[in-house]
Amino acid sequence: MRVIKKKRKKKPVLLLTLIFVAVIAVSVTLVRFPMFKIDASAAVLMDVKTGKVYYEHNASAALPPASMSKMMTELLVLKNVNEGHNSWDEPVTASRYAAQVTGAKIGLRPGETLPLRTMFEAMVIHSANDAAIALAEHIGGNERAFVEQMNAMADQIGLSSHSVFANATGLSSADLQAFKSASADGETEMTAKDLAKMARYLIRTYPEILKTTEKTDLYIPEKQLTLHTTNSMLPGEAFSYSGNDGFKTGYTQRAGYCFTGTTERNGKRFIAVVMGASNTGKRFEDAAKMFNYGFDNNGGSGMGRWLNRAALIFR
Repeated sequence: MRVIKKKRKKKPVLLLTLIFVAVIAVSVTLVRFPMFKIDASAAVLMDVKTGKVYYEHNASAALPPASMSKMMTELLVLKNVNEGHNSWDEPVTASRYAAQVTGAKIGLRPGETLPLRTMFEAMVIHSANDAAIALAEHIGGNERAFVEQMNAMADQIGLSSHSVFANATGLSSADLQAFKSASADGETEMTAKDLAKMARYLIRTYPEILKTTEKTDLYIPEKQLTLHTTNSMLPGEAFSYSGNDGFKTGYTQRAGYCFTGTTERNGKRFIAVVMGASNTGKRFEDAAKMFNYGFDNNGGSGMGRWLNRAALIFR
């Protein structure tokens, strides 16, 4: 008797393969060409742990960073304190140049003294130019010598040749010409990618910086003064973004509105850099777009979730 074998239904392998390939193609397209637009002059999104760049727009162009360049001033202060050359409670005295410089300030008077930590936190939280100059002169002897240290450190941590520091604040040289002791030659220029690298180095080398950048206010008892943060993405601020705990804003007429921000969610931390936004809110909105993109494409949601589901079909 002939045994009739029952034909087994074959899985539509070809169809599943085509679906999987299509999903991958769409995913790759979205990774290379995200479905959002950044109107700023330059932008970049970087993974803090790996250094991987998830998004970039004009990220290697040398542009004025405004006060975002103060991250290098922060780095040198932290380096000197951690190496024992300076201490947080030592007094720092404001020169006439520091006291009379333009822009965001504590309101120091010539000869006025505050603890190094207070000067540092005022620079980080409120972007105080007088504090930044006082710190530069205190550590370097004068701003020009401090700028040499800034550029040497830029080489040491691997920033590109397109990033050059001209002063401790990120102000334009025209703002400093009136001060004989200022480092007023040339302009500070940086790339968005180098700003992300510098912020990443700061966070990984001196993670304690986040204890300062996460603060929304700094009270200075010596002056009975409270300084407010310039980072509107911190909790409770106008552009609050869950997980944001820093990092540095910047603005000059030449640079436009700038922001380097960092956000952590579920153990994943990103840095977003925005240079040359058209208004103060746009820099935070653009940063939020990049953060959303980074977290959504990290395997937990968005296209990452689709890829995970597609992969399960073939297990």
